[in-house]
Amino acid sequence: MKSLQVGIIGAGTAGLATAAILARQGHAVTLLEKAPALAPVGAGLLVQPSGMAVFHHLGVLDHAQALGAPIDVLQGWLRSRAVSGGGIHDDLLINSRYTEAAPDRVGLGMHRAALCDVLMAAVSQHQAEVIYGSEVDTVVDHGDQVQVDMRVHAQPRTLSFDLVLIANGARSTLRPQGWTRLDQAYPWGAVWAIVSEVTDLDYRVLHQFYHGTSRMMGLLPTGYASGQLDAPRLTSIFWSLPADRLEPWLASSDHAFTAWQKEVMQLWPRAGRWVLESGVRPEQFLAARYRDVVMSRFGQGRVGVIGDAAHAMSPQLGQGANMALLDAWAIGRASRERDMVAFWQRYHQLRLPSIRFYQLMSRLLTPFYQSDISGLAQMRNLSFRWMAYLPWLRRQMAATISGVKCGPLQEISLAAIAARD
Repeated sequence: MKSLQVGIIGAGTAGLATAAILARQGHAVTLLEKAPALAPVGAGLLVQPSGMAVFHHLGVLDHAQALGAPIDVLQGWLRSRAVSGGGIHDDLLINSRYTEAAPDRVGLGMHRAALCDVLMAAVSQHQAEVIYGSEVDTVVDHGDQVQVDMRVHAQPRTLSFDLVLIANGARSTLRPQGWTRLDQAYPWGAVWAIVSEVTDLDYRVLHQFYHGTSRMMGLLPTGYASGQLDAPRLTSIFWSLPADRLEPWLASSDHAFTAWQKEVMQLWPRAGRWVLESGVRPEQFLAARYRDVVMSRFGQGRVGVIGDAAHAMSPQLGQGANMALLDAWAIGRASRERDMVAFWQRYHQLRLPSIRFYQLMSRLLTPFYQSDISGLAQMRNLSFRWMAYLPWLRRQMAATISGVKCGPLQEISLAAIAARD
């Protein structure tokens, strides 16, 4: 395809990665970012092996690894039990290693600001333009060009592009309504905080702790904030809550916060000691809310939707940033096609099976970890205990977590993703 004038709305993970890939291919890319400056906020995130392959494709893998925390295994723990002699038995339910799927596979915990800086460095290298303070009002595909009406620092402005990609997040109001099957708030969320590493727990493990389906805590190694390699490594704490209880939890008293710490200590003493030693305070916590977005298609004509704007889902499988990076890679692959019809055919061929698979799995699995249906906990616990004895199922679980599953018995080739253009 000839060189295009491409407008990308939103400078999050999908927008930045796509801008870097398309600019490297010789397209003229303009990023339209609502914020007055790039100052990403949010909890730590997990980049899966397929997302790391996109880093390699972009030429930023070394930069990302220097800032991130390598993760070998996801461990899920049930409530600790007292044993004879006054000791405590830690009840391990899930012990999913990336290497079960393939040797040398690893995940990467990252601070969101560090991820942003890694991708922004790639964008800057290829001289894509970024217009900050861009509040986009409408996107209209006229067939030969796409018109974008917006306000830049409150001043009206209109730009035209050969292709516009909407990448402004799960709450986007720009995604075509005719393509949107589902767009609703997820009933559960989390409160989160980022603290300095506490050495009691293995830093190469993503720890999750469960009690029934209504209590879940996650401890994610997060590496370094960008530019702070001489500071202590970081860890992100997540505490699951129904969405309508997030604000009351954040507004609760010091007494209530102390009661929460005691609850964690009672359920999982080892994790409770970790939380106490971290010194985390209630004012450090913020709320994370999620959406469920399902679309019938992700692009047509000269307009497309990528990242969370296209396929937001529960974070239970840790695929949010990963899916955005794979969207960017697929856009780059599709841009080799001869026209826009072939472009979107190729994009959907590359992304639709994977997106549908992960949305389905996320929707099916999340109630086993975030719901008020207590009976699901027993089903979960029994299932994972016998699955641990079946090597084939362990491999499928590891492949799913790795972000390479795109349907039953199918995988995306990491080598194909990592290959440079």
